Amino acid sequence: MNKAGLVGSSVGQTENDLQREPIDSVISKFKTGEYVVAIYGLGHVGAPLASTWLRAGIKLIGIDKSPKVLENAKKGLTHIPEPNVNESYAEGIKENRFVIYDDPIKASQDSKLKMMCVPVLMNRNKPDFAALKEVAMAIGKGLKKHDIVSVHPSLPPTTTEKFLIPLLEKTSGLHADSDFSVIYNPERIYEGRAIYDIEEGHPGIISANNAYDLQLGSALFSLIFKKGVVKMFSIKAAEAEKLFEGVYRDVNISLANELAKLCDRLGIDFWEAKEAANSQSYCHIHDPGIGVGGACIPIYPQFIIDVATKNKISCKITKLGRTVNNEMPSYTLSKALKMLGRGQLRKSKITILGLAFRGGVSDTRLSPTYDLLRELVKLKIKDVIVHDPLVKDDAMIKKFKNATLVSDLNYAITGRDLIILATNHKEYLELNSSAVGSTPIYDGRGYLDKRKFEDSFFAGIGRPSITKK
Repeated sequence: MNKAGLVGSSVGQTENDLQREPIDSVISKFKTGEYVVAIYGLGHVGAPLASTWLRAGIKLIGIDKSPKVLENAKKGLTHIPEPNVNESYAEGIKENRFVIYDDPIKASQDSKLKMMCVPVLMNRNKPDFAALKEVAMAIGKGLKKHDIVSVHPSLPPTTTEKFLIPLLEKTSGLHADSDFSVIYNPERIYEGRAIYDIEEGHPGIISANNAYDLQLGSALFSLIFKKGVVKMFSIKAAEAEKLFEGVYRDVNISLANELAKLCDRLGIDFWEAKEAANSQSYCHIHDPGIGVGGACIPIYPQFIIDVATKNKISCKITKLGRTVNNEMPSYTLSKALKMLGRGQLRKSKITILGLAFRGGVSDTRLSPTYDLLRELVKLKIKDVIVHDPLVKDDAMIKKFKNATLVSDLNYAITGRDLIILATNHKEYLELNSSAVGSTPIYDGRGYLDKRKFEDSFFAGIGRPSITKK
């Protein structure tokens, strides 16, 4: 099923389009294995995308900068704990449809479709295109006439047109549109259910700057997007669309955080008020929390802000949303520390539950827990335990001399002066007064059932706070 495009889906073919291989023929050759897909970057986006192509019966080359990632992939294993990825890898290897390359130029030479799945992060509030540039140059050196390049990371609008396409053309000596196809397909996955999101969860966004490429991309990616595709005849509009998704969530989380702060001050249970408000069909208040982490939601608004600044647009709401959410770790920690008795602060033994940026994943990128640890260092609190059921080792936390990462929950909550829930892992739902005893617990996610705890030892974001005398 294909969904109607937003703009330009009926644009006619040019004379050059008619000289290209018929789209039905291209799709057929991918299905038979004559044409091969190469995925650059087997991380949080590339690994599940590779899996969906393998599940669709397509022949695939996997390429990654990390020797360890490649070594594991050859064994049918991924370092990304996503359901069904290992099984897809193993099946692909068994059927000789999944091969691993350590030469990115050779991978480009041997493939028809080259998928760029490396991330673009922020460096000093500016987009860092280093990984993307490296991959684009390797692809360009192996690019052949009538090949297809697809781009998948979230990007500031105009990045593909003004940065990637000129780089591919310069490196390859070929010209986009006339010699090779460029498709932008932003990922729309949620960690922990990535394969489901690609195949069933959402329609894919397919964009291109000419009619042939748009039709080709739509037909090709419909092999994995079972819910169809949304066609966009503008790559920069699709780049903007993807960022809009993240900015929408970030701004709405900041609104929830502001309302939760108000409820804290007035002694109102935010969660009760939110549930009632959201019973109205036009109201969709998000959940507040101890901070916004991950490599998506905190980053996309910065992309928008950076582009807006260059174009002399203020984007006040987007900026304010980022400011509010960035302040939440410090705010919630201050509320939690009020649960300690006076004079106890520096000698306190504090446990933080959760290092991952959200529940159900082991991804710690931009986790609010790091912000909590930085604040505790400033306060000279020397005994901090961080527990996470999914994160077994973490290089970043080793930089904090006052913190220890453990995996034994009972050890983490025994004999402590304060417990702070920072991540909504399902393992923490079993906590109750019997488990924590008289240790005060602060719920930074609104995740725990307050009825399982004594009122005098429980508080949280958007809930009445307990101040020790």
